[in-house]
Amino acid sequence: MKYRQFIFEDYNFNQDSKVLTLSYRLDDSLAFSETYKFDFDFTSYDPAVLDQALQGLFIMAGISYYKTYLPPEIVINKGRLDKKDADFFAKTYQKGLSEFFYTNNLDPNTSIHFPDNLDSLQPANTNLRDGQLIAIGGGKDSLVSAELLRDQPRVATWSVGHRSLLEPLVKQIGLNHLWVDRTWDKQLLELNQKDAYNGHIPISAIFACVGVVVAILSGYRDVVVSNESSASESSLTYHRVPINHQYSKSLEFEKDFQNYQAQHFVSGPRYFSFLRPLSELRISDIFAKIAFEKYKDVFSSCNRAFTHDSSNLYWCGVCPKCAFTFLALTPFISKDKLESLWGGKNLLLDPALEPTYKQLLGIEGDKPLECVGEIKEARAAMNLAKKQYPELEKYRYDIPGDYDYAALGPHSMPPETFDVLNSAISRFSK
Repeated sequence: MKYRQFIFEDYNFNQDSKVLTLSYRLDDSLAFSETYKFDFDFTSYDPAVLDQALQGLFIMAGISYYKTYLPPEIVINKGRLDKKDADFFAKTYQKGLSEFFYTNNLDPNTSIHFPDNLDSLQPANTNLRDGQLIAIGGGKDSLVSAELLRDQPRVATWSVGHRSLLEPLVKQIGLNHLWVDRTWDKQLLELNQKDAYNGHIPISAIFACVGVVVAILSGYRDVVVSNESSASESSLTYHRVPINHQYSKSLEFEKDFQNYQAQHFVSGPRYFSFLRPLSELRISDIFAKIAFEKYKDVFSSCNRAFTHDSSNLYWCGVCPKCAFTFLALTPFISKDKLESLWGGKNLLLDPALEPTYKQLLGIEGDKPLECVGEIKEARAAMNLAKKQYPELEKYRYDIPGDYDYAALGPHSMPPETFDVLNSAISRFSK
């Protein structure tokens, strides 16, 4: 092995510049630095409470650099973890890197051990005010959350990175927005061209930790994300391990993170998904009714639009995410309006995408390692699409007779917030 230790070296927050600097090392030979600028007005906060949140982000964000060479020993030079904390980060790293292990032909059962250096932890009282911070990612799901929650007493939106891409969308939403600018260490690009491992990381776990920091700095109690029920479904099994591209969007991670939060804080920040009980197909239905016309020119769910060098939002029209989004929206948006998002192209009728749709439908191959819906809801959407396009009858599959894409699934949000969701969606029929 090239490096023996991955070292969590230091984290430092400069209140004047509003910049958090995270520092890591591989042995004594390679150093990394990542920064976050919290570009909004701060409320008064307890520095000790903020430090707890910063430490969580420090440990979680280290995964981007740990994965480069997977050194066998983890060293914590700054930070205090008890046994439960250590177990939480070990599990999140291992499950969050499952796709990374798969694509690099590595064993996903490889042990990741975080040392604990604290016997017990006393949770801090945050004294946060009620209010929702809605994470905006650029796609339809977070826009549904924003529209359904915008009339609550105290609501704001927030985002991490991609500021120039998101500014037109944020302006259209029209709520108070809190910007966070992230700068990762560009050494990763150079190392990936040499001998470092590269691959998918649980980026939503990092963003969850960012959201907690934003909540403490702004005084909002709830960090609201928009992960749907299908995020909990794995794409394939490798070495007897389920591989889920969306692990850090899953209900399992959400509950684990909530338990981690409860160890560190009393009375919030509360982290949860507002759309967890809903299928992607149900969200698409609601989006078409309340948000499509408002946001059709400024939103995108295509992951390729959010690469490091992208300067604007767009739909590539060739990736599994575009293929699934087109399928999910087909039953609810007119043909001309939907095709206009892809420059007049109909993805369902594109022969080049037929293998992708067979994967999405579970006919051939594994489900794509992308943020796409469950196989059964893809089949339900295709059944509805066949009413418009008889040529889609070429796709043959079974679907449970009792499957209802509008049925509500499990969730982990506060009861009063679920009541808001339930009341809102009751206004929309199937």
